[in-house]
Amino acid sequence: MAQIPDSHKDIFEKKSFAHFATIDDDTPQVTPVWVEYDGEYVLINSAKGRKKDRNVRDNPEVAISVQDPDNAYRYVGLQGKVVEITEEGAVDHINKLSRKYNGRDYPWLGNDIRVIYKIAPTRVWTMG
Repeated sequence: MAQIPDSHKDIFEKKSFAHFATIDDDTPQVTPVWVEYDGEYVLINSAKGRKKDRNVRDNPEVAISVQDPDNAYRYVGLQGKVVEITEEGAVDHINKLSRKYNGRDYPWLGNDIRVIYKIAPTRVWTMG
């Protein structure tokens, strides 16, 4: 498993949006998402049944780029594999991400079933 270099881990601490690429019937599909890095895995949260959720379940190979919001020429990119999809702790996780990005718990839960994608990087590159 590839690692995020120490020089770029701080990007994940900021309000940096990730561009999350999945495969939709052999065609790339990209969605901006909130992101977290736990020191080993990249974590993305979504609602079960959404397009990216269906794509990941069909093909766990993904790509992500995360741009530093303070320097548009500094980013980390990776290719990886979703090694786990879990509902356990997913509501707490989306609230944690929402507090990071919006300063409050996630206000749009509704009847969504939240899931966390645990992504193991297989290739990592950086710029800046």
